[in-house]
Amino acid sequence: MKITVVGAGHVGATLAQRIVDNELANELVLIDIVEGLPQGKGLDMWESAPISGSDCYVIGTNDYQDTKDSDIVVITAGLPRKPGMSREDLLAKNVEIVKSVTEQVAKFSPNSIIIVVSNPLDAMAWTALKVSGFEPHRVMGMAGILDTARYRSFIAMELNVSTKDIQALVLGGHGDSMVPLPRYTMVGGIPLTELLPKDRIDAIVERTRKGGAEIVNYLKTGSAYYAPSAAVAEMVEAIVKDKKRILPCAAYLRGEYGFEDIYLGVPIKLGKTGVEHIFELKLTEDEKEALRKSAESVKNTVAQIKL
Repeated sequence: MKITVVGAGHVGATLAQRIVDNELANELVLIDIVEGLPQGKGLDMWESAPISGSDCYVIGTNDYQDTKDSDIVVITAGLPRKPGMSREDLLAKNVEIVKSVTEQVAKFSPNSIIIVVSNPLDAMAWTALKVSGFEPHRVMGMAGILDTARYRSFIAMELNVSTKDIQALVLGGHGDSMVPLPRYTMVGGIPLTELLPKDRIDAIVERTRKGGAEIVNYLKTGSAYYAPSAAVAEMVEAIVKDKKRILPCAAYLRGEYGFEDIYLGVPIKLGKTGVEHIFELKLTEDEKEALRKSAESVKNTVAQIKL
């Protein structure tokens, strides 16, 4: 198993370390346009292998030739959000970056599975799909797991319970219009609606939607990377080990939920071939309307992309 992580910034490097520590690959390639950055971080990771006990060999490079025949490619490259900047503000520059990266991925690893992390995520996944020419089941976005993890963590804080006992789901685009589903949220098998009043649930939902911006505002000069990298690592493990995990991910829709030619966060079955199945949930009219608004936001962003 050969895995390439594109982008040696905080998200990419932290993800690479998680992959190495969990031996999810025989070989990991960390690539970046900045000379010396992936080489230095890659060598540092490899030198930690005797301590962690990992035999995952790490290569840092600026040359896509070194990524040849990767099984999985994770695209984290792109400009991070700054305070006051929406994901949509990043669009033009990150389209250019993701387009360039995807062209190289398709050239050197035509049989790979692509996981997109760059923002605005749903639009960047759409860009990678169109540029690569890959089948839709081999191109996906990370967002749903991250959004759901934030939602679960806030519920755990509110109830003072273990995060392990919270099962939840967040649908829609990765942004302020995402759709957490309290009706499908369980705490140790108990519906969330029986444990918290509506106003507290609404507050948690709103904090989830602003979760990324909250961290950006704290950091000032960067964005989240521990939780995003953990989310991607979970996806990578599901593919590498063919786990058939049911996870919320940004998947390409062809009629599911009534949407066409769009990436949205939905529950999928994730295994060695990528997206193996998309689950369609029965939604209330309010939930359908919220998902429609989220999809409209993604469509408006995609409409601005010129490939």
